[in-house]
Amino acid sequence: MMRRTSFLMCCLAVSGFVMGQESDQIPDTQVEPQEPVLEADMGVVKDTSKTYEKIKLDGIAAVVGDYVILDSDIEKTLIDLKSQGASVENVTKCSLLGKLMEDRLYAHQAVQDSLLVSDDEVSATTDRQIQGFVGQIGSMEKLLKFYRKEDEVSLREDINKINKLRMLSEKMQQSIISEIEITPEEVRQFFNKIPEDERPVFGAEMEIAQIVKQPKASEEEKQKVIDKLNGIKADIEDNDASFSVKAILYSKDPGSKPNGGFIGSVTKQSGYVKEFKDTAFSLREGEISEPFETMFGYHIIYVEKIRGQEIDLRHILMQPEISQDKLDEAKKELDSIRKNIIEGKFTFAEAAMNFSDEKETKFDGGLLRNPIDYGSRFELTNMDPTLYNQVRSLKDNDISYPILEQDPRGGGPKYKILKVTNRYDEHVADFAKDYLKIQKLALTEKQFKAIKKWMDEHIDDTYISVSESNQECDFANNWVKD
Repeated sequence: MMRRTSFLMCCLAVSGFVMGQESDQIPDTQVEPQEPVLEADMGVVKDTSKTYEKIKLDGIAAVVGDYVILDSDIEKTLIDLKSQGASVENVTKCSLLGKLMEDRLYAHQAVQDSLLVSDDEVSATTDRQIQGFVGQIGSMEKLLKFYRKEDEVSLREDINKINKLRMLSEKMQQSIISEIEITPEEVRQFFNKIPEDERPVFGAEMEIAQIVKQPKASEEEKQKVIDKLNGIKADIEDNDASFSVKAILYSKDPGSKPNGGFIGSVTKQSGYVKEFKDTAFSLREGEISEPFETMFGYHIIYVEKIRGQEIDLRHILMQPEISQDKLDEAKKELDSIRKNIIEGKFTFAEAAMNFSDEKETKFDGGLLRNPIDYGSRFELTNMDPTLYNQVRSLKDNDISYPILEQDPRGGGPKYKILKVTNRYDEHVADFAKDYLKIQKLALTEKQFKAIKKWMDEHIDDTYISVSESNQECDFANNWVKD
């Protein structure tokens, strides 16, 4: 991400300079206007002792609406792809130019359709990125040196321009496909049109269920954490200590800890637990909450900025210490549950319903959901490596012994037992068995066609110019108008 941002900022910097030379012909809303050049007074004798050779600093590859694409943009895109380790074997200058033109057309039309992105949205995104970069690189000074910027203001301006174009483009694309739905009959027709020898092959998959025991901390340990959080809160409020520094030092949330506990763009519809959202939206800007409990532990929240229905906040998560006795007790209980399932006293699904401490899975027989598509199947080649290693040796009807695991979302340690409930060998797509996968493919094709239709229509309606040197490109879209 950092490399991509670096490249884009370089593009914008060069674009701003060249556009200063061409601003009379081509307006570009993404760059600052050139300062006026003062004409010499006719009565003043000009110094002709030096002459300068004019050189071409950069060339314009294409113009789409209000956006200019430079030759250097294309070259730097290729360099950026290589630096990220992406294969560029079949990537051409023409294909890169086509992609850059698509992005600019989306952004241009978003403005025409009043699908605007607020300055607050852009600034909040930039703030998060800069905080992340600073966390990775060590300091703002190092970040400025890395980007060859003199000050933070110029760095923010460049990243804001990048983010605004990207967010406009994304908003336009989402608008095009947001209301596209697909019926079962359309799915059937899509599948039947695929020749039998060309139907997709789906890899081996499995369905996995689990039963979880979450050891509980003692009241004494809980109080220790509450007292610690209250102490941090008092130090920030009374002594002007930094919330972000405290989060880096003490928070147990692996996602936000490196960024000083920062979480941006939280809404009431966000996927955070109810207690977290209720507390966050009860606070005023600049206020720090009292310690409160969720399934992950105890938190304090600092509301950094309120932007309408969205808030940017920081939080510190801490968990009470779990004693070894409590861990041993959870393990022993799962051993007993496992033994009773094997002996046939109840099924795995019944045991999950009655004994599991994980609310998300217990009411569905312990069945895990794939975070990619929220379906129940996990393709072996795309599985989380940790989960794969836990189940790869399980045979049919086997149940694992208790496994100790730290909650990757920041919760405390837990024990679990696992069972592979279904296996699906690699196979050619079957309409009945693979309906959800086929439905997704059919929807994707329908969305692609809608975007292609939109692209054709708006290419005709938009001012587009492709430089003579690029007009021989075999573009996927009709950028070179007849």
